[in-house]
Amino acid sequence: MALKATVFKVQLQIADMDRHYYADHSLTLAQHPSENDERMMVRLLAFALNANDSLQFTKGLSGESEQAELWDIALDGTINLWVEFGQADEKWLRKACNRAKQVQLFCYGGRVVPIWWKNNSAALARYQNLSVLDIPDTAVSAMASLVNRNMNLQCNISEGQIWLSDANQSVLIEPVSLK
Repeated sequence: MALKATVFKVQLQIADMDRHYYADHSLTLAQHPSENDERMMVRLLAFALNANDSLQFTKGLSGESEQAELWDIALDGTINLWVEFGQADEKWLRKACNRAKQVQLFCYGGRVVPIWWKNNSAALARYQNLSVLDIPDTAVSAMASLVNRNMNLQCNISEGQIWLSDANQSVLIEPVSLK
């Protein structure tokens, strides 16, 4: 019998001083059985950094391979933003870059990221609409400590620093821009 996704309810208050975006979002995150808490929180972070009214999670790991896990699609079907996670394959990123106006890759995984970047940076340099962020391993681990089935989180973004907080703790996240 196949395992089902675990559902998380998230109340996310975003104060993004860099983009002048201030909003509350009620989200339902489905965590695939093969997905760990760290990856799910990186997905939530990506949402917070790009939040708008049309940004949406897709079926992700369990859905179509023709979709991003997080994207912003206009009413006419134009893909404004395509977001990927981990150390994605160059062929997959090329496909995303050809379909979307902007593509973001959120890398995480500590010591494997510099090795992956060294092997892929030359090939990825040609994609003008691609940005690559490395989320430090310490921040990813700290974000995972915030996981709860019902989360009430505040996200404050200013000058590239991100503070993700619940009622008990705050996590500082300083993504490193690789591209």
